[in-house]
Amino acid sequence: MDASAFLHHLISMPDYRRQIVHIERIPHQGAILGKLDNPLHPSLQACLKSLGISALYSHQAAALNAILAGKNVMIATPSASGKTLCYQLATLDALLHDKDSRALYIFPTKALAQDQLRSLKEILGQTKDLAQLLSSGAVATFDGDTPQSERANIRRQAKIVLTNPDMLHLGILPNHQSWSRFFHNLKYVVIDETHTYRGVFGSHVANVLRRLRRLCAFHGSRPQFICCSATIANPQEHAQNIVGLPFEAIVEDGSPHGAKYF
Repeated sequence: MDASAFLHHLISMPDYRRQIVHIERIPHQGAILGKLDNPLHPSLQACLKSLGISALYSHQAAALNAILAGKNVMIATPSASGKTLCYQLATLDALLHDKDSRALYIFPTKALAQDQLRSLKEILGQTKDLAQLLSSGAVATFDGDTPQSERANIRRQAKIVLTNPDMLHLGILPNHQSWSRFFHNLKYVVIDETHTYRGVFGSHVANVLRRLRRLCAFHGSRPQFICCSATIANPQEHAQNIVGLPFEAIVEDGSPHGAKYF
């Protein structure tokens, strides 16, 4: 059924009350693949193969190329397009090349952090040379639910820490001296669901991130920022306002999807 026939069908329904003024059909799209400028670490390549990923979508490759070139990146593509894999591959590639590197993942909720921790552990379990991180406490969430008995060990040993803006503001930044090694080696800061940081809440988070950048500079690091967002009208501007640094936006989706009406 084409769009005009679909519209006519809806208008002819008994409960139609003139709410519909336009219908548009988005055609289906097959996968658009991309290529990396430089290959990932062999262990990551083997991991992707074991997970059944033979190639990256074009937006994933574009994001990784920009990240590995040293740019701050905002990835704004639809849900289920594989944004998470972009920052996971970047941070794990950094760990494989430099065991001292660190990454901070910021999520708006504790539940989302736990979901992403499970996803990250799945990749680590398939990655030669990184599986040992699972047993050493090198990957951990740090939030209000983290037991006090585990916090000191996380500060000392964790290489990837998953947290939220509130805990970053109240539990990490005021105690930055205890996190000095982590901040000194901080390579990437990931801000997922960046579109949620808007209005007054977004202004508060923007100030927290500026404080984070000042403390990183104090401890001798200048981390790159990787932001992920649902599709919004101004992804580059939004990321730059939140973080206060220049960004490159990746908005062309290369993942496959079926036809859709809106």
